[in-house]
Amino acid sequence: MSLTMTIPTHKPVLLGKAVEALQAQPGKHYVDCTLGAGGHASAILEKILPDGKFLGIDADPEAINIANIRLANYTGSTIMVNDNFANLEAICKENNFLPVHGILFDLGLSSTQLNISERGFSFQNDGPLDMRLSPTQGLNAADLVNNLPEDKLSQIIKTYGEERYSKLIARHIIKDRPISSTLQLASVVEKAIGSRRGKIHPATRTFMALRIAVNRELENLAKALKQSVNCLDDRGRLVVISYHSLEDRIVKQFMIRESKGCICPPDIPICQCGHIPSLKIISKKAITPSSTEIKLNPRSRSAKLRVAERLL
Repeated sequence: MSLTMTIPTHKPVLLGKAVEALQAQPGKHYVDCTLGAGGHASAILEKILPDGKFLGIDADPEAINIANIRLANYTGSTIMVNDNFANLEAICKENNFLPVHGILFDLGLSSTQLNISERGFSFQNDGPLDMRLSPTQGLNAADLVNNLPEDKLSQIIKTYGEERYSKLIARHIIKDRPISSTLQLASVVEKAIGSRRGKIHPATRTFMALRIAVNRELENLAKALKQSVNCLDDRGRLVVISYHSLEDRIVKQFMIRESKGCICPPDIPICQCGHIPSLKIISKKAITPSSTEIKLNPRSRSAKLRVAERLL
């Protein structure tokens, strides 16, 4: 059955803590920048009705279809936009959705995306090397794997996958080209660095790196975070759930920087930047799932939630 005809099982990560951090209240406006299957969205909507408004954004058109079904009972209170959150400010302006009282990012992939072999995100089943969040994007993972020079491929795997064997993996990929499927790539990586090490498959980091590169995930996150400050109302909340160190580092450093006055380099004795703090950090340390949630939803084990509030 088509995904557009059924609602897949969905367990939102850190659901209660995320909604609590947003301080979702009736009559106010909230944006979910990573709508997914609509799990966080439905919980937010329950808090903001009857007069609140919700804007959901997702680059994946299938996610929009699923969320439209899940949120059908809230049609009068919702706006769904199939776009990348890198365009957050423009999306809010186009939909007359400013100012916003809370913005949520739940980064990473949904279980729905991982479970569809045709999307090419996972090597649990064989599928094409795609990995694009949106089918309208240009390059896919196969383009990178089969066309990039060895040094560029190695750099992507090292930088985005934090893979210490990136050079060896890139060398084997070049040798085995063309590579067209997920299982073929996973096999090449495993042949390059050996069989399963610890809890993760040896190809896990390489797949993550290629996905991040294909979708420009870190660049788009940095763009969206900057725009979120412009969209938030006074005391509006910014809530971000990340799943790996690269994402979390960007979020943490952004919140720290925006909570400071001067951000000049330490070797400059007199402030020249004129930077004015725009955020107050609410969660000094990242909020993590309870042991109970991790047991019920293993995908949540690496999740970190950070919260900041727009200053007056």
